[in-house]
Amino acid sequence: MSLEEEPRELREFVFKIVIIGDAAVGKTSLINQFVESSFNEDYKPTLGANIIRKDVNLDNTKVRLIMWDLAGQEKYRVVRSMYFQGCEGALLVYDVTRYHTLDSINDKWLKDYKKHVKKKGAFILIGNKTDLKEQVAVPTERGKELATKIKASHFIETSAKLGENIEEAFSLLVNQILSNHGVNI
Repeated sequence: MSLEEEPRELREFVFKIVIIGDAAVGKTSLINQFVESSFNEDYKPTLGANIIRKDVNLDNTKVRLIMWDLAGQEKYRVVRSMYFQGCEGALLVYDVTRYHTLDSINDKWLKDYKKHVKKKGAFILIGNKTDLKEQVAVPTERGKELATKIKASHFIETSAKLGENIEEAFSLLVNQILSNHGVNI
């Protein structure tokens, strides 16, 4: 007589995450690539915030991500604080072709995040636009150094245009959030 393994119960979670960084670093493009596998060459700045939903299935765990794509323009700073309420994690995005966008992560975005997210949130650092190889101004090592300095759970470089490392970036964040909740996949 053999013992059959009992099926594990399906677990479901809903997590609100924010995607933050300076204007035009590729936040909306990262989300579009993740949700629709598409890229739009036409830059249109986000006004305030866009809210996008995607369900992710990991083993016996279903995670609904409510992604808040926050506008990077300074004029939205005043209203931004309310967008952080109930947030579980963040993608901190900079543009590898514009060095000042990396500086803004620590100087502005992470400060806002920590100020307005009361619980221990997970965040990862993303260097986006790696497809623009000829224009790279921020070496990978510099991104890794900042990730260590700010205690990001992970660092990853992506290309929203080519779809490189997009799934991985979101998976790293989801797994870290689940881990913060004591859930192991």
